[in-house]
This record gives sequence, C-alpha cells and structure tokens, in this order.
Amino acid sequence: MKDIFKNDWQGLLAEEFKKPYYLNLRELLINEYKNYEIFPPANEIFNAFKYTPYSDVKVLILGQDPYHNVGQAQGLCFSVKEGVKLPPSLQNIYKELNSDLGIEIPTTGSLINWAKQGIMLLNTTLTVRAHSPMSHAKIGWEIFTDRVIELIDEKQEPVVFILWGNHAKSKKTLIKNERHLVITGAHPSPLSANRGFFGSKPFSRANEFLRQNGIVPPSWEV
Repeated sequence: MKDIFKNDWQGLLAEEFKKPYYLNLRELLINEYKNYEIFPPANEIFNAFKYTPYSDVKVLILGQDPYHNVGQAQGLCFSVKEGVKLPPSLQNIYKELNSDLGIEIPTTGSLINWAKQGIMLLNTTLTVRAHSPMSHAKIGWEIFTDRVIELIDEKQEPVVFILWGNHAKSKKTLIKNERHLVITGAHPSPLSANRGFFGSKPFSRANEFLRQNGIVPPSWEV
C-alpha cells in the first residue's frame, strides 16, 4: 500500500494492510464510498495516524465510530471540523477540561492541535454511513484498531490510555504493559457524564503521570 501516513505508522502497519481481512475491508469500503454517503471523506479516514506519529504518542483517547451527520467527522475521535456546532459529548469534555486545568472553553470543535501534541484520537471504527451510527462496526475495522492499541501498548515510553464509556473500557484487556497508565471513566455524553465523568480530572492525572516519567505533557490547548 502506498505511503498514506508519511510517518512511522506506515512501517508498523505495513503487514496489516496485506492481511485478508484488511483487503476485504478495503474492497467493501470502495463499494460503500461509491454507493453511499460515508464519513469521514476517504482522504481523512487515517487522520489520527497522520497527525500523531507513533513515536509521538503520549496519550491515546479511544472513541467508538465517527460522527454520522454531514460535515462533522474528520478522522479524529470527538473532533469536528472548524465551524461545526460542538457536539454534546465534546461540550462536556471541554467543561471538564476547564474545571480540571482551567483552560478556557474553546469555541472550535477541531482537536487537530491535540493530535499534534501527541494525543492520538482514535475511533475503534474509522468510517460510518451517513445518519447511520455504528453501520460500519462489524466490517473489520476493530481488528485493525485492536492491533493499533497493541502496538501502542508495546511502546517503551509510558503512555496514558483514556477509556471513556463501556465500549472503550472493553479494550482495556489489550493493554498489558504495566508501564502505562489506564484512565477509565464514564462517557462524556449527556446520558452518562453526570455518572462519574465530571470531576474525574483525566487531564491533570494524565499530565502528572507523564511528568513523573520525565515526559513533557501536552498543554491540552485547542
């Protein structure tokens, strides 16, 4: 497969791209993009990898699947494109960010600056049909993203894994290396944010752990 990442992810995932499940997934996606409205745009599917090289990953935030309404998804979990109304979960993330680190609540929903700070924003499913949440959940993406989680777990440098909600928490079994920190909590959606997300201080906990391990933490500025 051509160099789509332009960084160290390319070599790490080269074998994955040759496996039968991925070749099948690729054929299915070509057909899906031809016949349906699919998000994010095809050239943005792998933005989480393009913006956050493997060697730069300090924090992994795990989401489920992309936003399914027009113009929202940009290949980074919880993030939306510039000018798009902030989704409720992201509003709650920003409220906790403000409460935890005192960062003024951003007006943009684009988290590209987080991704550039070593915060990898990975959905476990990387594509979705318009207005049809989880429509691509069973087509092979999770085999791929499980491997990505395992690769990050293999890093020698300590990494913070942030798993919000039951779906993300189900991936905890893939994180076996004791040098890493796993932060779990309620999902920031309005349905569950009051059940333990607010007040959980994930950002300061992540920063403190990284500092203790001699790693410059992200600023979390959007």
